[in-house]
Order: sequence, then structure tokens, then C-alpha cells
Amino acid sequence: MAASLSARLLRTLVRKHRNLIHRGLYRTSAALNQDGQSMSQTPIPPLEDVGPPQFLGLKCDWTEKLCFQAHVATEGFPVYRVLNRDGKVVDPSQDPQLPEETLLRMYRGMTLLNSMDRILYESQRQGRISFYMTNYGEEGTHFGSAPALDDGDLVFGQYREAGVLVWRGYPLPMFMSQCYGNELDECKGRGMPVHYGSKKYNFVTISSPLATQMPQAVGSAYALKLAQKNNCVICYFGEGAASEGDAHAALNFAATLDCPVIFFCRNNGYAISTPAFEQYKGDGIVARGPGYGIASIRVDGNDVLAVYNVTKEARQIAVEEKRPVLIEAMTYRIGHHSTSDDSSAYRSVDEVRSWDQKDHPISRFRKYLVHRNLWDDDKEADWKNETKKQLMQAFARAEKLKKPPVSYMFTDVYDEMPPALKEQWDGLRQHLQQYKEHYPLSSFADEPAQTD
Repeated sequence: MAASLSARLLRTLVRKHRNLIHRGLYRTSAALNQDGQSMSQTPIPPLEDVGPPQFLGLKCDWTEKLCFQAHVATEGFPVYRVLNRDGKVVDPSQDPQLPEETLLRMYRGMTLLNSMDRILYESQRQGRISFYMTNYGEEGTHFGSAPALDDGDLVFGQYREAGVLVWRGYPLPMFMSQCYGNELDECKGRGMPVHYGSKKYNFVTISSPLATQMPQAVGSAYALKLAQKNNCVICYFGEGAASEGDAHAALNFAATLDCPVIFFCRNNGYAISTPAFEQYKGDGIVARGPGYGIASIRVDGNDVLAVYNVTKEARQIAVEEKRPVLIEAMTYRIGHHSTSDDSSAYRSVDEVRSWDQKDHPISRFRKYLVHRNLWDDDKEADWKNETKKQLMQAFARAEKLKKPPVSYMFTDVYDEMPPALKEQWDGLRQHLQQYKEHYPLSSFADEPAQTD
């Protein structure tokens, strides 16, 4: 019986093969229209007996040397820097010479974020909020890249880019409200803490699954290109997310469609517990760029001025030349991955302490400001006191505010609530009315009129 089925299948394939021949569906015929002319928008030159290879999409020369290559750049991509670890400019021509106001705003933002992290991390440990992720050690990637962007540029973050929002003026009460999920939370209490988002500040709401933001960012960049906007999209992601399939799809689409997008990889050494040397075999993430035809660079992510220079140049390429750029910012995650993680299980305390003490981006930038007589201990003390006051006020307010109305569990899924959801909401409302003494209803805001 199996032989009979095989024979019938073979006869079917032969018949289809004959039909393909008659229809002229082989590659040589498919590339031609009825007049025998190429349908490709780009004219393909005739094959020549001499010269470089003419295989479609190829940009290389011939060789008679049999050699497998593991890297595009044999010596690896260098790490671009402006400041050494003592906060001194290595090459004066690379100092961006930013105004004093900008430099101090960058530093104040870095320290403000660091202090906010400490308060909210302790809040989670005390059971006040459910979850948190700190940015310790990665502040340089935020406050180096954000000032180099235009406020109209669209940001797709992963979950460790709160500093970009700080730079754009996102209010402290909104940070606190999002983490507490209270009635002022723009996500209406539905999102996990640190999953910020703001239409006003052009910051797309963060999504937990890794790398989903990458193809979305490319699509948004393509839309900007079609609309002929003088803006770009920046997409932040980690070296762990770069191992996801969405990363490949995003890089390839961005390259082939010439999208004005900056891929900003924060390589902080660990994807939760997986060290970078187990994450990939090649020369990091930046080495993948040339394979896609994407302009790529590696930068010291703990050097805020180097990150600024690189991002500024990347934005110019993206906006003016309408093509993607890949940045790999080398940094170190000093904190745990999240409040659900204990990093001492997979790395030593001495390792973390060494990075914290010897190459912290805030310390390095502070040394630079001190060298330029823009900062001192008195200014540091005054700023710390002011920061603490601002943060504690926002913290106290967020904790006292009520949770969003219970009905928000059912709204915003559809433009108009369908009958099935209305039935569920009515059932829950009746249940809460009947057993209200068993629920902390006083901690929830009043229901809006339209849901009654």
C-alpha cells in the first residue's frame, strides 16, 4: 500500500513538473515579462568574463585561497571612548564641549535616577510595591544617548531605560504612580512596575517579552520615512535580547528597507544569570551589524560623553541618510537583574564591588566635572538633599493615592464594551456589593459615571 501511495505521489509531482515547464515558471522565465524584459526595478548588468563576482546582492572580490572566516574584523571592534576612568579626556578633539547647563543636567539626572532606584528598590523589599528593576551602573547609557536625541524621536525601551524619561522631563510623581499602580498611573494600574510609557514624551510603553520592541521600532521608523519626517526611532535592548529571533528580523528589515532607526544595545555583561561569554561566540553584538549592511560601532557605555558623541552621529546618519545604525554600549549591571533575582548565585561580590568602585559612570563623570571646576562637594551635598526631598514627596503622595477603579479591569480592550464583558462586570459588581465587607473597596477610586 505504501508503494502504491508513493507511486501516485510521484505521478502527481511529474504532472506538476510538466505544468511548471509549460507555464514558464522556472527562474529564468519568471524574471522576464511578456516582452522578455527584466521586471526588476534595478537593471541587472549582463555577465562579464572579467571583473568582480556578479552574483545578486554581492559586494566582494574573487579569491583562490580556501579560508573560512569567523569574524568580519579580524582584531575585533574597538571600544570608542572620550574619558578614561579618572574622568580625563584622552583626546581633546573628542570632547563634545557641551554647555555647562547641559553637563550639569546630565549629572543631576544620573544621580536622581540612582537615588530613585534606591527608594523604589527598598519599597519593594518592604512589600509596598510588587516588583522593581534598578539601573545601577548603566546610567551612562541613558544620559549619554538621551541628550543626543530630539524630543520628537520615538523611543522603544526594554525595561532599563528610565533615565531617558528622566531626561525628557517625565515627572517624578508619574514614576512613583506607575510603580504603585495608583489612580494617576497612565497605564491605569494594569502594567508591571517599571513598564513606563508616555505618549507625551514619545516613549512607547515597555513590554516584558524580550525583543518584541525591535521589529515594532523598525516599523515605526519605516512609517517616519514614508511620512518624510526629520526624526528617527531609537530602540534599546540588551545583549540577551539580541539572541531572540525578533532581533534578526528587525535588523534585516531595517537594513533592506533603509529605516531611520538606531539600535542601541546595552551590553551589561549578564542576561539575568547568563554571562555574555555564554551568550554568543563572535565579537559581541556589534559584529553582527556589517552582516546586515548596517553601520555599527562599539562604545564605552560607562563614558557618558562617548555615548553622547556616538548617539549624535548615529542620529545624523539615521535622519539625513535614512538608514539604520547599530550601537553596542559596553557597560556593567551593578544591581541584581530585578527584585526577583539574587546575583550572588552566579557572580562574586568582589566582581560587582570592583566595577562599582573603579568604573561607575556617575563617578567617572563627576571627576570630569570636578576637573572642569563645574562641581564640588558642597554642590554634591546640596543636590543630594534637594533630590531626597523631591523623591520623598513623590513617594509619600503615590503611596496615599487610591488604586484605579475596579471597572478598569474590563475597559480599554474594545472601543465599546461587548455584552460578554458587560455581563462579567455586572456579575463582579453585584458580588462586591453583596460581600463588600470582605474587600478593601475604600482603597479603590470611585467608578467613572459611564460604567454605571
